[in-house]
Amino acid sequence: MRNIVVITLSSIIVALAYNLLLIPHEILSGGLSGIAIMLGIITPLNTGVLNLLLNLPLLILGVLKLGKRFIGYTILSVVVLSVSLYIIPVYKATQDPILASLFGGVIVGLGLGIIFRAAGSSGGFDIIAMLLSRKRDFPLGTLISAMNGIVVAISGFVFSWDAALLTLVSIYATGKVVDTIHTSHIKLTMMIITSKGEEVKQQLLEKLHRGVTIMDAKGAYSGEGRKVLITVITRYQLADVKAMIKEADAKAFVNILQTTEVIGVFDRGIK
Repeated sequence: MRNIVVITLSSIIVALAYNLLLIPHEILSGGLSGIAIMLGIITPLNTGVLNLLLNLPLLILGVLKLGKRFIGYTILSVVVLSVSLYIIPVYKATQDPILASLFGGVIVGLGLGIIFRAAGSSGGFDIIAMLLSRKRDFPLGTLISAMNGIVVAISGFVFSWDAALLTLVSIYATGKVVDTIHTSHIKLTMMIITSKGEEVKQQLLEKLHRGVTIMDAKGAYSGEGRKVLITVITRYQLADVKAMIKEADAKAFVNILQTTEVIGVFDRGIK
């Protein structure tokens, strides 16, 4: 229930940033939301309706291919964002397009970062990147950056190159805030030190499609035996994995490291 409330409020925050700062100045956001904003500006259709229609095929595909909890929260975020964009009037909160771009990007990043921390996403390019990364082990950040680059280019051709540069500022600000609140688009290595190694292992193997390495260890101070479990995950799985560990052993010591590259089999389901 807490995650549902958090995702709902954060999606409304993102919608406010769109309708009060970005859209009035013809500044796009990243992802499919940016494309929805562009189409909402150049067509009579409402941005909220377009955002829902563009995300609908990906949400259906996500239900079939991705985790139910993640895609459930993502559907909630997309629906609340789309309804909010439809209800909240478009109003120019500032006359300065640079301020609108910078603060719009920061506020969008704040909302998205909180959504990510609650184990959801705003849909769009995040779903595309996750589906592609399951076929080939591409870095998610590179995929999303490339797709956002297309949005920036479209903005330049449809509106103006000033608008494209402002869109770039907005996307950059959003990315920085998301990284600060959550994690960046790279994989994470988790080192879990626990006295309940078997319970933690079962949780990870049953609910997480990743390999797990187990080592024996001993506490230097207590002298008691421990198990060290090491696994590599994506940032989208972080909230779920922390919940799994807490359920199996609330006293487990967990060290989370950013991983630049993984060589070998990353997904346990890939042969």
